[in-house]
Amino acid sequence: MNLQELTTLYNFKDRTIAITGGAGVLGGEMACALVGCGANVVILDRDLALAERLLKRFEPTACGRAVAVYGDVLQRESMEQAREVIQREFGRLDGLINGAGGNRSDATTTPDRSFFDLPEEALRFVFDLNLMGTIIPSQIFGQLLARQGEGVILNISSMNAFRPLTRIAAYSAAKAGVSNFTQWLAVHMAQEYSPRIRVNAIAPGFFLTEQNRFLLTEPQTGTLTVRGEAIIAHTPMQRFGTPEDLLGAVLWLLSPASGFVSGIVVPIDGGFSAYSGV
Repeated sequence: MNLQELTTLYNFKDRTIAITGGAGVLGGEMACALVGCGANVVILDRDLALAERLLKRFEPTACGRAVAVYGDVLQRESMEQAREVIQREFGRLDGLINGAGGNRSDATTTPDRSFFDLPEEALRFVFDLNLMGTIIPSQIFGQLLARQGEGVILNISSMNAFRPLTRIAAYSAAKAGVSNFTQWLAVHMAQEYSPRIRVNAIAPGFFLTEQNRFLLTEPQTGTLTVRGEAIIAHTPMQRFGTPEDLLGAVLWLLSPASGFVSGIVVPIDGGFSAYSGV
């Protein structure tokens, strides 16, 4: 295989990729990369104002184009309406990134809030957002892939799925479910519909975002908390991840370059999962 053939594998021209939670920090970076590679990107988010601001990041000379569409991953009707927009606007869907997810501070244990005191509503919200927020879009948009007989679904798992972290019970359990569901769906789609439908996941390590900043840094000073220091100490690369660190694996798993890869969860963690602590 020569350089031109390799380059072609990562040319997303005329391919349409939908990203749930696409206006977020990580989803937005993925959207920018895909548009730069020629894709048509559908940014699905409940916050259309945030999505519209993201659109301004795209260069006028970009090969692909992006549109913002309202989408609530926990509402089937919302996902069905978004699917109709995609069909009307682009005619087909080549890939789905299930990027919606996150944690909530009141679903996290603290010195003043034990596991026994975590509110049921907060636990359900975190569990539903991460797991059901992956399953429902996979049902709705997976139908398009099944009809076409080809396509890619990329889920977002977490380091918590490999080894549950302290304090975040609901988030850890939900992401473990995402990893398991990824493997299940990969087999199901290939056996029941088409072996040309692939399902994989990435498992980001520790990325400093607004959702976890309260756990990793002190609000007044910005210095690392004891938890933040412990994470860096157990990360061989000695830093938190940046959104750009995800892009190589994302583009690979969405592209024909990974055409024989399905049902895997790829850690992107600076070596955290490989380190025993000694």
